[in-house]
Amino acid sequence: MAHFTKAKSLHDWLNQRLAIDTLRRVLATEYWIPKNINFLWAMGMVLAITFGLLLVSGIFLLMYYQPNVDLAFDSVNYTIMQEVGYGWLWRHIHGVAASVVFLIIYIHMFTGIYYGSYKNGREMIWISGMLLFVAFSAEAFSGYMLPWGQMSYWAGMVITNLFAGGSLHADGLVEWIRGDYVPGQAFLNRFFMLHVLLIPLAILGLIGLHFGALRIPHVNNQDGEEIDFDAEAKKYLSGDKAGSKVIRFVNDFLAKDMMVVGIFLILFFYLVFYHYDFAMDPVNFDPADGLKTPAHIYPEWYFLWSYEILRPFSTDVGLIAFAFAQVIFFALPFLDKSPNAVPASRRGLFKVWFWLMLIDMIILTAMGKVPPEGVFSTIGLYAALTFIGLWIALPIITKFEKKA
Repeated sequence: MAHFTKAKSLHDWLNQRLAIDTLRRVLATEYWIPKNINFLWAMGMVLAITFGLLLVSGIFLLMYYQPNVDLAFDSVNYTIMQEVGYGWLWRHIHGVAASVVFLIIYIHMFTGIYYGSYKNGREMIWISGMLLFVAFSAEAFSGYMLPWGQMSYWAGMVITNLFAGGSLHADGLVEWIRGDYVPGQAFLNRFFMLHVLLIPLAILGLIGLHFGALRIPHVNNQDGEEIDFDAEAKKYLSGDKAGSKVIRFVNDFLAKDMMVVGIFLILFFYLVFYHYDFAMDPVNFDPADGLKTPAHIYPEWYFLWSYEILRPFSTDVGLIAFAFAQVIFFALPFLDKSPNAVPASRRGLFKVWFWLMLIDMIILTAMGKVPPEGVFSTIGLYAALTFIGLWIALPIITKFEKKA
């Protein structure tokens, strides 16, 4: 049995029972960060702040939202936007944050790819990060259904149809997901539950896993240098802070994080007050109508690249290509055969691969927004084939990469 002594203070009382000093040391004051990193390493904290904004704004919206097919649209567009004091502000914050969070995710993801931050024992950092990407995607999709506008209804119809599996005709699975033959009250109830409860809990758990995965291998650095964190930490603790290659997470690195977060919040609230409309599809300001199909159905911008990989092919081939695009990033640590965990600029053909992949995904995103007609259809097809080809080529070009 643990030995308890008479506490000298509230801090001492809590420390004996919760080991708060040990937790603070392990998670903060003796969690070491390399000095040679840049502002891109602050994207994780920016993501955490943005997720916090989504949670807080979502709670306020939840107070007035009605998860009913007859009331949902009006509860969002009239009650919240026009009748509730500052309801418009909370909706703008939620809508902008839901869009901006994916921009930060993609920056965070491609930063990790560029600097090889998924290699040399950091595989679980990457995998947990990709699980977070999937969870955020599911959260965004479920939230897109809730306003019950035209694009909410028809995007839900199209995306759930994917689960039929083309020639497999798994229509029973689609009906089970919807709770009906077409999106209706059961569909809205299920996605409401997913959006406000189940997926946020999963995201919180995955954030803990992602942060925990960083604890042993530590974060990478912009030079790809292998740092002896134990030795460098001893230097720091002995007083040689200038000579040490690491700094504390709290409060050294966190202070730098907060500066980047401050700049981000200025830009974020500029969008909230002056350009919030970029995060709200105008078609979704029409009530859902199952008898009136929009001229062009498309997802939000952060899903367009994977949607465009689906479109150029026949149904079955398109579904296979779409499934490939959803899972292939998970395999990155195992497809990259190079021994180097250094910036792409020092990795020969991988540097070409990285920039081609980034440009190709931008092209796929642009093509996913326009109707698949004429030259746009051709560009989309070649961009989708390029995406698949780049992933097939990755293990080949990295296998023969020389040690940096």
